[in-house]
Amino acid sequence: MTHFPQSNGNERSPRVKLHGSVAAAVMADGGQRAHAKLQTISITGGLLQLQQELSTGDFVEIAFQTQAGAICGMAEMLRPTRKFQSACLQPFRFIALGDEDDRKLRMALDSALDRSYLNPASEQNQTPNGF
Repeated sequence: MTHFPQSNGNERSPRVKLHGSVAAAVMADGGQRAHAKLQTISITGGLLQLQQELSTGDFVEIAFQTQAGAICGMAEMLRPTRKFQSACLQPFRFIALGDEDDRKLRMALDSALDRSYLNPASEQNQTPNGF
């Protein structure tokens, strides 16, 4: 069964900051590929650092590796939040995740959130290898 992540209007999904150390592959319709780095991730979406912004509203496939395994999902690109000379930060929201991908993402997020809760001082130095 495919999951269609939706945010709760009253409560924001917990975010895990990855500080750009998790590589992600992004493939748009038409086969356009982009390499990105995950800055933040949640069960409903995340924030990517890209060399070039993608069009707002584009549907893409996003893949990245976690300690729980590889995750691949469909996402919609949202309006970039920041643009730099050589990169931009662009949020996305998941629109579909397979059962296994949803399970692995939840496991990885729970693990990362547990670590930051148990050792808040390490959050600044948190390495995403555990993610």
